[in-house]
Amino acid sequence: MRVGVLTGGGDCPGLNAVIRGIVRKGVQEYGYDFTGFRDGWRGPLEGDTVPLDIPAVRGILPRGGTILGSSRTNPLKVEGGVARVQRHLAEEGVDALIVIGGEDTLGVAATLHREHGVNVIGVPKTIDNDLSATDYTFGFDTAVNIATEAIDRLHTTAESHMRVLVVEVMGRHAGWIALHSGLAGGANAILIPEQRFDLDQVCAWVESRFKIRYAPIVVVAEGAMPRDGDMVLKDGTLDSFGHVRLSGVGEWLADQIEKRTGKEARTTVLGHVQRGGTPSAFDRWLATRFGLHAIDAVRDGDFGTMVALRGTDIVRVPIGDATARIKTVDPSLYEEAGVFFG
Repeated sequence: MRVGVLTGGGDCPGLNAVIRGIVRKGVQEYGYDFTGFRDGWRGPLEGDTVPLDIPAVRGILPRGGTILGSSRTNPLKVEGGVARVQRHLAEEGVDALIVIGGEDTLGVAATLHREHGVNVIGVPKTIDNDLSATDYTFGFDTAVNIATEAIDRLHTTAESHMRVLVVEVMGRHAGWIALHSGLAGGANAILIPEQRFDLDQVCAWVESRFKIRYAPIVVVAEGAMPRDGDMVLKDGTLDSFGHVRLSGVGEWLADQIEKRTGKEARTTVLGHVQRGGTPSAFDRWLATRFGLHAIDAVRDGDFGTMVALRGTDIVRVPIGDATARIKTVDPSLYEEAGVFFG
């Protein structure tokens, strides 16, 4: 049995732990051979591979990023892309392909399995934690820890200068990072994509903090939108999955707050800092277990499934179920955090 492995979409802490778990168990217990595909779906699309064996995965557990590289390549949008992927898998003698990625990467895997019979197993990866069918995705915990530490640091400088500090975190359609880090970091307002925000209310929260001589921290997800407006975009270009480039809402919000309240406002955009660096202990634990269970699914021939976390158990679910809808913040959870606004 030869197993292919690829990591697609945005990178995040814990990817290397998954690869390590897959290879270690696959070689030691099942005697499988492994082929790594470079840069997500570009690897099988172009036949760009790298050998994967136990020496190749030594020492990578605490490393961020991915030793295989990643990209947002979509073979379904390339003319003849599916045939090229199938041809290169056959040329490499790959019997099964483990796909580690988020909604878009796994969506391609689901289509290749359902419509073209490719033997795939999915592993959920996104720092946004927005994949349904799994309680948590690895990378999320690290991103929340990084954002929380940043908010902690910003409190002191905000109070020293009595400024409003707006912290923009990742979250295109789901505000999990904003909610968790904002609540943990003591933010005075948290704005998420699931709930359009009232700019007058945000300014009222800001002014209420200054009345008691505390400088407010506003945490905003990059996909958050005002009640009377549209999503703030860097530009209108689309990637191969049809997504626009986000970021900019933090600067826009700080400008609006300053104009409306007369208080100086500054913005910190955490951006890719949330994706980089050493994964947390939880993300290493979860990613490793996902890898171990993914190679078990290959052994069992349970193709077309994705490994997922339910409580403390790793289960298998159809990939199509996991990518059918986005997991968003429940209104009741957001309401809980509202106690601390203002």
